[in-house]
Amino acid sequence: MKTSAILLVGGMGTRLMPLTSKIPKPMLQVAGVPFTEHQIRKAAEAGITEIVLATSYKAELFEPYFGNGEKFGIKIKYAVEKTALGTGGGIRNAAAFLDDCDQVVIFNGDVLSGHDLSAQIQFHFNNKAEVTLYLTKVADARAYGCVELSADNQVKSFLEKMENPVSDLINAGCYIFNRKVIDQIPANQVISVERDTFPNLLSSGVKVCGYLDNSYWLDIGNPAALVKASADLITGVITSAATPKHSGDHLIAASAQVSQSATINLGSVIESEVVVEGNCLISGSIISKGVKIGENCQVINSIIAPDTQIEAGMVIISNYLGF
Repeated sequence: MKTSAILLVGGMGTRLMPLTSKIPKPMLQVAGVPFTEHQIRKAAEAGITEIVLATSYKAELFEPYFGNGEKFGIKIKYAVEKTALGTGGGIRNAAAFLDDCDQVVIFNGDVLSGHDLSAQIQFHFNNKAEVTLYLTKVADARAYGCVELSADNQVKSFLEKMENPVSDLINAGCYIFNRKVIDQIPANQVISVERDTFPNLLSSGVKVCGYLDNSYWLDIGNPAALVKASADLITGVITSAATPKHSGDHLIAASAQVSQSATINLGSVIESEVVVEGNCLISGSIISKGVKIGENCQVINSIIAPDTQIEAGMVIISNYLGF
């Protein structure tokens, strides 16, 4: 059974504005590398040898970084949507670029998870499923909508956001489709996989199963979540093969200049060519390339845009400066 993958990275990332005004959400730095790299490495670790990036917004920024995928141990192709087709339309469009395969893993481009992808693939095979959704439990499903699951792990229904959810299980953003099922998605149309494709597949009798995994899961759709994801990767709350090697609870690029009297902690990332002067506290923050931070500053749970200059004595808390 050959398994390929599609990574949905075409969205505009409106909830992350202004961070995404010049950089697409999947290319934002998380733990020292573009977020998409974490997902590509996850696919490669699960034995997947080919992945198609379904791009649209600022599509030209992906290939210069990822190339043909050789340095990541996986073949990478690019399916560019001139007009965004939504999640379902993007899947159908990207599938045309795949080599022959039996099944396709679909990744949402904005989810960081510790779930066992190899186990999900095996579950899909063992249950003779045509589609398998990765599901996770959340304390409050109102923000996500929810999924009803039968005793034999088959999905019974997809429910829209509601004030009193009947289930605490949500679609966690990683699906496995048998290759032929993708062809049931209408071509060249704007389609939502959540609102259109999954309900239609259920009503047509396709066997849709749910794989439950309650390990780490985070939607990085807003700036605070992006900061948390980066810090969690650096501090080891969740692991990724893409996270650069580092010691302690922070990551400092080799070309950065950090004063010995500065304190860097709680998962902070100091990128290349950054200067941090004396008596500064950088805590739980992402300091982008080329930033200059004067002495006696505090930067806490924040993201500082590339080449920003921060004057001495400034205190920045839960802010996104310079974007």
